[in-house]
Amino acid sequence: TKMKVVAFNGSPRKGGNTEICLNLIGEELSKQGIELEIIQVGTRAKPCMACYQCLERGDGHCIQTDEVNGWIDKMVEADGIILASPVYYGGIAGGMKCFLDRAFLAAGSKLHHKVGAAVVTLRRSGGLETYQQLNAYMNTMEMVMATSDYWQAAHGLEKGEVCQDTEGVEVMRKLGRNIAWLVQLIEHGKGTVDAPETGARTMTNFVR
Repeated sequence: TKMKVVAFNGSPRKGGNTEICLNLIGEELSKQGIELEIIQVGTRAKPCMACYQCLERGDGHCIQTDEVNGWIDKMVEADGIILASPVYYGGIAGGMKCFLDRAFLAAGSKLHHKVGAAVVTLRRSGGLETYQQLNAYMNTMEMVMATSDYWQAAHGLEKGEVCQDTEGVEVMRKLGRNIAWLVQLIEHGKGTVDAPETGARTMTNFVR
């Protein structure tokens, strides 16, 4: 079975710098026979309503009827997941955050031990803050987080400018190779090295 990585592009700009970075990663994955599907989230996801019906039902889906449940299914089926966003005022683009809040609340427990990686594009500042926000989703779901040799951020404002960030391009390509390596390690380890046990989290909110 061909291995697959799904990337969620939080930019509303088609063909922009975030998509260019994802395509660079995809080129490296392709060399290893791994398919990359890019989904442009843009502004298509409604916000989370904090109704918690997803948790009550436990089916891994959100009660709202937009495209998010289809995207969740792609995450669950994929071997690896990339979360990518441009920096908007020092944080994740709004539409992307709407998607992530809902997807990880509804189906995060189904993503245990999948490979995950964050990618950020920015004009000047706010990259590390946005990168940490994206990582926070994956870091609470026992995902195996792929890295590069620097934080996965590349600079550019106008479409295509990111290609002038030589180091940023190198970082994306190295990330692609590391994602490929990790998903293959996990796949080839099945039946040889058992995944660690997990269990329900004891949730506390300091109110007794």
